[in-house]
Amino acid sequence: MSADKAQEMKKKDVEHLLAAQAHVGTRNSDSQMGPVRPQFYHRRLTHTRAQYLWKRRKDQVHILHIGKTLEKIRIAARILVAVENPADVMVISGRPYGQRAVLKFAQYTGATAIAGRFTPGTFTNQIIKQYKEPAILVVTDPRTDSQAVTEASFVGLPCIAFCDSDSPLKFVDVAIPGNNKGKSSIGLLYWLLAREVLRLRGDIDRDSEWDVPVDLFFYRDPEELDSLEEDKARTQEASTDAQARVYAQAEKEKQVYEGAVAPKEGYEEYVPEQFAPAPEINAGAFEQAQPQRWS
Repeated sequence: MSADKAQEMKKKDVEHLLAAQAHVGTRNSDSQMGPVRPQFYHRRLTHTRAQYLWKRRKDQVHILHIGKTLEKIRIAARILVAVENPADVMVISGRPYGQRAVLKFAQYTGATAIAGRFTPGTFTNQIIKQYKEPAILVVTDPRTDSQAVTEASFVGLPCIAFCDSDSPLKFVDVAIPGNNKGKSSIGLLYWLLAREVLRLRGDIDRDSEWDVPVDLFFYRDPEELDSLEEDKARTQEASTDAQARVYAQAEKEKQVYEGAVAPKEGYEEYVPEQFAPAPEINAGAFEQAQPQRWS
């Protein structure tokens, strides 16, 4: 891939992140997510002191660093690709806005998804039916999915998490800064991570666009879906009725034209006009009427 094309694709990703407001954090911030102060520049930087927060707006809302978001997505994708069996990757979302995203991520990457409530003891209690032994864990929000993150630390399970400005980073090995509260942001982050995983596996070409639209990863309100289905059904019914009326009217006109049925009121039957017969021409009178020739 040329440098210009790579720069253009990276620019598109940045535009998508800005459009989905993946860079908008909250008014609160965790101490481990805070920006690196100048006096700490000489120290070793880990993810606990990384500069995930870019600045703070006038309304006290933190802005996340988009460059760090894309960088951490690539790092997380490399870690997930290193897992031999894709089904050993566990993706969890207790937040409703992320449930559709984890299901789609599991569909396209082969991972195992848990959308909804996480059963306590899934990683630690071998007696329950929901017991799992994954190789790595991906969570949407380390605060909402704190039970899964804590159990993963008990069994030594690596954890990748999408972290907002106020998300705790305890027991999180790879933190991907991003807005994990908006439905568009969550869907876009999982879409970018799934695309990067497929690119590293060689399933899709890096030079071309992924044919899967990003809106498939977005949360959809069940009531909104029901209303859309009802509107679609009403539209189809109305179009079917209109088409049936047109066909019925055309059939009636055809029958009237062919004389199969008597015309109803409103139809005026066409009667051709009766013209008088043409008078007969007397040939002898015609010859007498010829002009005489002069010799």
